[in-house]
This record gives sequence, C-alpha cells and structure tokens, in this order.
Amino acid sequence: MEYATEEFNMSEKDTAKKILELIGGKSNIASAAHCATRLRLVLNDTELADTSAIKELELVKGVFTNSGQYQIIIGSGIVNRVFSALAELAGITEASTAEVAEQGAKQNPFQALARTLSNVFVPIIPAIVASGLCMGLLGFLRTNELIATDSIWYLILDMVSSSAFIILPILIGFVGAKIFGGTPILGATLGGVLTHPALTNAWTVASGFQSTELFGMEVGLVGYQGTVFPMLIATWFMCKVEKRVRKWVPNSLDVILSPFIILVVTGFISLVAIGPAGRMLGDGISTLLLYLYENVGVLAGLLFGGTYSAIVITGIHHSFHAIEAGLLGDPNIGVNFLLPIWSMANVAQGAACLAVGLKFKNVKTKALAMPSGISALFGITEAAIFGINLRYVKPFFAGLAGGAVGGAYVVFAKVGMTAVGLTGIPGIAIVQNNSVIHYLIGFALAFAVAFVGAFITTSEKD
Repeated sequence: MEYATEEFNMSEKDTAKKILELIGGKSNIASAAHCATRLRLVLNDTELADTSAIKELELVKGVFTNSGQYQIIIGSGIVNRVFSALAELAGITEASTAEVAEQGAKQNPFQALARTLSNVFVPIIPAIVASGLCMGLLGFLRTNELIATDSIWYLILDMVSSSAFIILPILIGFVGAKIFGGTPILGATLGGVLTHPALTNAWTVASGFQSTELFGMEVGLVGYQGTVFPMLIATWFMCKVEKRVRKWVPNSLDVILSPFIILVVTGFISLVAIGPAGRMLGDGISTLLLYLYENVGVLAGLLFGGTYSAIVITGIHHSFHAIEAGLLGDPNIGVNFLLPIWSMANVAQGAACLAVGLKFKNVKTKALAMPSGISALFGITEAAIFGINLRYVKPFFAGLAGGAVGGAYVVFAKVGMTAVGLTGIPGIAIVQNNSVIHYLIGFALAFAVAFVGAFITTSEKD
C-alpha cells in the first residue's frame, strides 16, 4: 500500500518518525492498524517501547496497552495521517483491527465476543447513523406539518430512514463474513435470503404470517428485517460450513459447486433453526433491557452512566452497538434508549477535562486539555480520558459522577434516540423530537456535576 506524502504535514511526519524510533524501530512491529482515534500496534517486544517519551510527543494524547495491543491516542482525523506517515516510514501495510486483535494477547470468551461484535458493527455505523438522522428530520418535518405525507420528498426521506434497518442482515452478513473468515458476498446473499420478499416482513408480522410444516414442526415464514443476532449466528455458521465445503469440493468445481452447497445448507438451517433461536435471543435481551428501563430505570441510568467511561477504557464499548441496533430493529421498541446514557457519560468526561484545562496554568496541559475536552463534547472521548482525566485520576471520577447523574435523568425523562453512534452535541440530531429539551437538561446536569467536581478536587500537584 502506498501513501502519498501530501496527505500529512511535517509535524505529523515527525511524530510518526519519532514514534517509530521510540517503539524500537520497524523490526519491532508485528502488525499495525488504526481506529478513529488510536494507533493500534502489536509489538514483538513491548519492553523496547519508551512509553514515557512517546507520551511527551506533541500530537500524542496518551498511551496504554490493552489485549496485547500497544495503543497510542492521537485523536480523530489526524490519526489517519500519522498512521499513513508511519506506514510509509516503516514500509508496512495496514492490517484490519480484527487481525491486530488476533495477534495480541489471548482473550477470554467474553472479550473475544465483545471484540467480534465491535469489529462487525463499527463499519456499519455510518449507514445506521444516516438512516437515524433522516428519521429524525422526517419526524421533525411531519410533527410540524412542514411536509405532505403524500409527496415524493416524504417518500424519499421515509425510504432512506428505514433502508439501513431493512437490509441490516445483509450488511451484517457482508461484514461478518469478513470477520469470520468467509466470503463476504455469500454472507450478503444469506442476508438476502433472511429478508426475502417471500417471507412476511418482520415489522408487519402482527397482521399475520404464513407457516409450513417440516418434520412435524411448524416453521413460520417470517423475515428478519432489522434483526441482529439471527444474522450474526447464521453468518458465523455459514463461514464454518464454507471452510469445510471448500476442503471437500474439488478445485475444478469450487467456483460452481461450493457457493451452491453453502447457501442451500446455511439458508435452510438458518430459516428453520438459527433464525428462530437468534430471534428469541435478541428478543430476550431487548425485553430484559426494556424491563429494567421501565421498572428500575433511574437506578439503571445511574449505574450505566456512571460506569460507561470505565468500559471505554477496555475498548469493548463498540460491542454495545449490536444491542442498540437490536432495540431499533425491534418493532415493539423501535427506539435506542441506551445511547442517551452513553452520551451523558461522554459529555461528563469532556466537562471534567475542560475543568482541568481552565484551572491549570501549565501551557502544555492546557493545550492538550482544551481541544480534548471539546472533542469529548462531540463524542470522541479517548483523548480526554487517556490524555488528561486518567492521568490526574480525580477528573475521571468526577466524569463518572457526572455521567451517573446525567444518565439517571435521561432515563427518568424517557429520552430516546433514532440511531447509533452519535453522542454529545451531534447526538441532538438523532434525539426524538419530544425528548430534545430533556436531552439538553441531562447534558447540562452531566456537564455541571463533572466540571464542578473536577475543578474543586483536582490540583496541579496531582
């Protein structure tokens, strides 16, 4: 992979050069990738890395090791260019984050599951965000009678707002097959099988559906539009079948015979067994969360809002997107009531970081804290958490307190969102129209508690 030098400036190239030197040179890199904010490296010998010196680099917000990965916090946007410069200097190509995770330390089953969910859903987020934003816009226009429901514009907005959820199994099948080691196009086709027009639409199933008898069992002919777990399990199963089939089928017949066997076998088993079981699992999780939300909601908001930032440290928070997508795709729920809680936690960490930036006199601390805090208010918290709040400890706990208070309020006020992935200030765009004022109140509470707590308790002596 080639990287053009015009993609980064000298400061970014110098940072990449110094990082390469301080981690022990290119010979110490086993694999490398990056996410939205971090360089994710697997080093042959972590002891060779001079972590203290790396932390002092101007563009570096923090450094930590997680699941065998040496992660360097750079920040949203700029991390892409720093990685490009690093890749060019080291003569390496980018691995996927899944490959980097696999080469890192051995994970326990829970960590492995969380990483898998994260790797599957992070690439899908833009599609769900786009649909969610369109859903919010459509709701605003309809509520305020600014659009005629029989107009072509209404029809287009309605199609865009629901499209990602209708074909969600196809998106999961395509990305999931890449993660599980199968053929992406077969994964997408399997998603097409589970959302085929011949099956009753999952969102209109209340009006009745057809069923057929197979081996003495009644099989409902219901589609899986908007579902998550049925398709995840089906894709994993398909990849297992594919690996066995491709070993058994002669090379001369592989192109013709293998896809046929794979799709017939996995399509059949997915419709009669995996799909119903996966739907039960997804419905069970959604029902449990809805029960907690409606019966112990404030306490749940307090707990989830107060612990979310600690979960961010582990890097597995992206796995929650699968559960959130399940809530949105469930016709009986259709709203994301978890994301407002996560949003309050992010806002609180940003507020605590800004408090440090305003209180401290150290020029470098201010230069790091102010943009990191603002970034957190827009939903990117890693720089604030690792660069400032965890470094001084007390701001991090002030952020947890703010997240708990804000989380409790948005649950009390029944604030809901129409998508996943957007928090903080951008999250306003996907908040349900009747919840915007309560979202802003929760935002203010989370900000105030965290800011005051960090400002009072934190000292430069820390």
